[in-house]
Amino acid sequence: MLSYAEAEKVLREAEPIISAGAVSRAVGCVAEDITVALSEQYPLILSVMGGAVVFTGQLLPLLRFPLNFDYLHVSRYNNEIHGGEINWKVSPPEDNLKNRVVLVLDDILDEGITLAAIRERIMSQGAKAFYSAVFAEKDIGRPKPIRADFVGVRLPNRYAFGFGMDIHGAWRNLPAIYALKD
Repeated sequence: MLSYAEAEKVLREAEPIISAGAVSRAVGCVAEDITVALSEQYPLILSVMGGAVVFTGQLLPLLRFPLNFDYLHVSRYNNEIHGGEINWKVSPPEDNLKNRVVLVLDDILDEGITLAAIRERIMSQGAKAFYSAVFAEKDIGRPKPIRADFVGVRLPNRYAFGFGMDIHGAWRNLPAIYALKD
């Protein structure tokens, strides 16, 4: 975890790459796309804690159809800037998954390892269909084991933070997206 002074320095030295207005518009577009695809499916929506909490909080009020909501908590980063082993803190609610259309919300699709593991677990527990929506997808220049069905913004292959994405545990609360300078 960063100290207050370190967190302030990170933000001061970072480059803003997506404005708060563009973030808000992207969330609206994702909501429209999800509504077209899933409004008559009565989906179970699962938010991936803690990164997707900001995206989820802004997206859910824009979905004007019946849905169920729950969460799961899995991480490869644990406040670091490089991914490690998958750590399941809270598994998907197995008894709620049988024969359900499931939409998983996450903050970012980086390498795709975490989201692919989530899909595998959810489908193995009897879900009828799996969809994913990510606020951001990072262009890493190589294939990923999964593609998101709904994507808000595309990011360059740089470490980004804000709007749910953190840097060493800080700055999830920013309304815009910033990147570390190369």
